[in-house]
Order: sequence, then C-alpha cells, then structure tokens
Amino acid sequence: MGFTAAKSDTFLFIKITQTFTLLVLVYVDDIIVTGSSKSEVVSLVTKLNSMFKLNDLGPLHYFLGIEVSNTTDGGLVLSQAKYIRDLLHRVKMTDSKSQPTPMVSGLKLQANGSAAVTDPTFYRSIVGGLQYITITRPELSFSINRVCQFMHNPQEHHWKTVKRILRYLQGTIHYGLHLKKSSQLNLTAYSDSDWGSDLDDRKSTTGFCVYLGQNLVSWCSRKQQAISRSSTEAEYRGIAAVTAELVWLKSLLSELHISVPVPKTYCDNLGAVLLAANPILHSRTKHFELDLYFVRDKVMKGEIQVIHLPARFQVADILTKSLSSFQFEEFRHKLMVTSKDNMSLRGDVKDNRKRLKSVS
Repeated sequence: MGFTAAKSDTFLFIKITQTFTLLVLVYVDDIIVTGSSKSEVVSLVTKLNSMFKLNDLGPLHYFLGIEVSNTTDGGLVLSQAKYIRDLLHRVKMTDSKSQPTPMVSGLKLQANGSAAVTDPTFYRSIVGGLQYITITRPELSFSINRVCQFMHNPQEHHWKTVKRILRYLQGTIHYGLHLKKSSQLNLTAYSDSDWGSDLDDRKSTTGFCVYLGQNLVSWCSRKQQAISRSSTEAEYRGIAAVTAELVWLKSLLSELHISVPVPKTYCDNLGAVLLAANPILHSRTKHFELDLYFVRDKVMKGEIQVIHLPARFQVADILTKSLSSFQFEEFRHKLMVTSKDNMSLRGDVKDNRKRLKSVS
C-alpha cells in the first residue's frame, strides 16, 4: 500500500508492504528517506539518483533548520540551536542575560498600555521567526502565541515580552524535543483552558498536548473563537478540540497499520468531565451544543475516554498561562523538552558540527 499527503509545498510519501515500511518527506529540494528496511532505502535512493542529481548527506543531522542528534538509548533529540543563535544575532542579544521562564508568572498582556514600537515590521519579523521555534520547543507555544496576537499594533510592553522570550532562549539554546523508543503505543492527551484570560475580549485560552507512548507528537495553544460563559464551558471546548485531534491521529495511525487502544483525555475540570458522559442536555449548555454532542458521541461509541485528574498534574497548564519557574521546569520536563548537554549523544560531536557548518 502506498499513499501521499501534501500540505503547501511539503509532500509525504508512504509505502507499506508486509515486509517493510518506506517514508519519503519532500520539501522543495530537501528530502528525507527512511524506513524499516535499509536495503529498500538504499534501493530508492539509487533509483532517484538515476533520475535526478542528488547529494546523499548520509545519516540525518540537519533538516530545514532542525538539528537531529542520536542518543545512546536509540532515540533522537530535535533542536534548533543554530536557528536560535541567528535570531538572537538579528536582535543583537547574543550576550544578553538569560531568564528561567519565557514570561513573568501571572502576566496578562493587553492590546494597549504603552507607546507603539518604533519599527512594527521588525517586531513582526522577529515574532514570525519565533513561531518556527515551537516545532521543537512546545513549552514556548503559549508565550509566542500571546505576542503573535498583537502583530497589528505592537507596543513597547509587547516588545518587552518578546525580549524576555529571547532571553529565555539564550539560556536554553541547546534544549530540544526528545523522542525515544516506546514499548507501548497508546494515545494520551491532556487538555486545559484558562477561562476568560484575555483582558481585551474575555475569550479563553485552550491548550492541549498529545503523547504517542512516551513521545509528545502534537500540541496546541490558541485563543478560543467564542466567549465561554463558565469555566466548565471553556474546558469543554478544549476537550472538543483535543478530541478532534485524537480522531485524526488515530485515523492516520490506522492507515499506517498501527492499532492503538482507546485514546484517553485528561482534564482537571470535573464539571466538563461529567458533561462528557451525561446524556442529559441542560439549558445552560445550548450555546456549545455542537461541541457537547461531538465529544459525547465519541465517548458513547467508546472511541475516547475523558478522565479527571488533579490540577497539579495537568501538563497542559504550561500551554494556557504563564507559570512560576518551578512549575514551568516541571511541566517542560514532562513535555519531553530537555538539554542535549544533559544527555548521552551518539556519534562524533566534532563531525556533527562540521556537517552543520557545511549545510548552513
């Protein structure tokens, strides 16, 4: 079986047979080829080389600004140290003092409150550059999402927050997303919402993260489209969002011939958890009726489980609000974000650095 998936100028080709799996990711003129059979990978590269002029760079170390390091446990660390250095150089903050968190604990940004920045275009350019970093740094999703919401009229206090994010990156340049082998392939999600957190329009912020086994594979931090009239409603909208993500991921895995148990979603709002299983429609839930029925339908069919957990264990908290340094570090670790310096990496470090220089 073989199929392709396309988004913008990125293409993914997947071929699955009874004996091997082959995956090809193409972005413009950059290609990653991998699979379960080394001979099939070599055969495909040879065929492509006979049709097009290719440069085989060997094992994957660098792709679209993402650095890939192998660990001794057979896993990978995805990081963007060079990209972050280049961004800090553009802002002339290569020697800046580092900060333990990307945002001050409890900070609530507003649209107005200070003078406009002198160069709005530069603000948009830097914030746009920060967005790409969230590919390997999920703990930055909330803070970067917040500063992105003021692109139309950036002010000095917004720029101050951006510089705080950059100072945090200065002290965590070598951090990255750790992926490792997992004995169990089960989908587990954490969903959280910060009710009415936007002081300008009182819309809530939703955040969720999804794990496949031990590995973080999907995460999100975004402002809800509608105003929620209660914390339970805000939390339930978050559950609906992560349910849609779980349905899609389970469908993708089934196409890859990977079966997973019933996905579990953990939420710290007991009212939202009870609503997911309660067949009675209350009058106060009519304004989010579609989300209500969507989640209930999946729960009744046994396609997902919604489970309550105490707030202190809610990993998705880091995706909905600014936290203290202690909480931030604890949840960052649970998001599988770690420093390459704290791990045993496989391969010659000097050789890897030479590869990076040649690619850049």
